[in-house]
Amino acid sequence: MSLEMDRENLTREKRLQLGKDLRERCSRSRHAEYSPSLRSWNPIDLIETSNKGRIDSLVAIRYQRMLESPFKFFRGAVIIQIRDLLNSPISGIIVQACGDCHLLNFGGFATPERNLAFDINDFDETFPGPWEWDIKRLVVSFALAARELGFSKNIADEAVKMATYSYRIRMSEFAGQSILDRWYAKISIENILEFFHNDKDFVERLRKVETRAASRTSEALFPKITRAVKGHLKILDEPPLIYHFRKANNYLERLGRYLDDYKASLQENKQKLFDHYRIGDTAIKVVGIGSVGTRCLVSLFLADGKDPLFLQTKEARRSILKNPDRKSRYENQGYRVVHGQRLMQAASDIFLGWFRSDSGHDYCVRQLHDMKVSAQVETFKPQTLLSYATMCGWALARAHAKVGEAEMIAGYLGTKDKFDDALVQYAKSYADQVELDFKAFRAAVRSGRLRARTTESGLKDLEI
Repeated sequence: MSLEMDRENLTREKRLQLGKDLRERCSRSRHAEYSPSLRSWNPIDLIETSNKGRIDSLVAIRYQRMLESPFKFFRGAVIIQIRDLLNSPISGIIVQACGDCHLLNFGGFATPERNLAFDINDFDETFPGPWEWDIKRLVVSFALAARELGFSKNIADEAVKMATYSYRIRMSEFAGQSILDRWYAKISIENILEFFHNDKDFVERLRKVETRAASRTSEALFPKITRAVKGHLKILDEPPLIYHFRKANNYLERLGRYLDDYKASLQENKQKLFDHYRIGDTAIKVVGIGSVGTRCLVSLFLADGKDPLFLQTKEARRSILKNPDRKSRYENQGYRVVHGQRLMQAASDIFLGWFRSDSGHDYCVRQLHDMKVSAQVETFKPQTLLSYATMCGWALARAHAKVGEAEMIAGYLGTKDKFDDALVQYAKSYADQVELDFKAFRAAVRSGRLRARTTESGLKDLEI
């Protein structure tokens, strides 16, 4: 029987059993395995390879950010873990994967109804892939964060176990729901407050997050990062993180030519909404760690000359999950990002869209600030880390269950903690490997092979 052809005709019980049967091919305990001996490549070579097509003058900023700690190195070097995961045990269940599922790629943002939701919020690498890859990247990020915060080994292990346990239990719950219930499922701030109501510190943090989110809108951002120059509103320069094009070329006009293609990618009612806005200014923006060096812009749009909308235009490159030797199934990588985000998120930005420039670069577009907030991990207490791990496991299960094989994953995971225990061992082993790779990276910078800097010297324009 072909599962691809007949899966829709299978009962929920049959899909659960199919997942359980997959343990014969790849037992849950095997996910503890990690062997550096399977590497046939050098991690520094991979990092350099990942810079292909980036803006040379910004790559040194990327390196400087990665130098801060093993955790930040891990965030900026997703290519290394994905390459290692290619040799890892795989259950055989494919979902729409996030691809870069570390703990800081989760956060709060506004739903179209203006409610605060918690979900995955970065989809640069999204692509169909094994569901295990997302949870394995997530748990390693918790192990590294615990180490960076100086928490005990027991807390690090417990954070990994809480994320995995939460994922497993929630997946079981989603497997028992209807397809529509899974599709409509959201994790609201009220859901989280109810679940953690006995944790006073965490509830207090969540209330502060609510307040912070309410202030992170285009209207609130407008007076902070703009000024009037000769009667025109301009985005303030903050080099090397935000700066204007330095050449005399009319980049604003060139970007404006792509707006029709971007508008066409929006739903028709959102196209009507976007018609109210006119572009006022645009600047180069440096974002994240792994994204530093890719083409990214922040643009100010105005309706009636005074109502602001800030959009972030970000280059979309081939997913790191995609085999580089094969042709991508997506003609436009901006569409790939938007498609994956809409599939995995419970609710997505109403201005989420894509376009391709004349120079052949693909872009995705979204609001710069729309009540977006992320975890302030540096302030976490041990219990905070455990609670946050629970939230992330919950959100990842919801994303995979929405359009994935919830019953098969639930059947594979089962009701015992074999997979949880395996990932505790994997996270420890792989976090050790990240620290070794970080030392090699730091040595490459000291030797001059890689150049790191934080100054604005050498900043250049980019070809959009």
